[in-house]
Amino acid sequence: MRSFLLIASAILAFAGTMTFETNDANAVVCARGVHRAGCAGARGAVVVRRPVAVGCRMVMVNGVMVRRCY
Repeated sequence: MRSFLLIASAILAFAGTMTFETNDANAVVCARGVHRAGCAGARGAVVVRRPVAVGCRMVMVNGVMVRRCY
């Protein structure tokens, strides 16, 4: 009787887990770095270089000259 209850509970637990539907992961993850940016998704990954800066200027930040390019 104990083995019958053990088998029946195992079958019910297995059947309970099969009732839930699983979905594919469709998330896309992107990161932005200093020199390049990259995205990784379900169909692969892409890396893109940043464009060449058009204009740069020197600005004072906390008493230090810093080059800012836009």
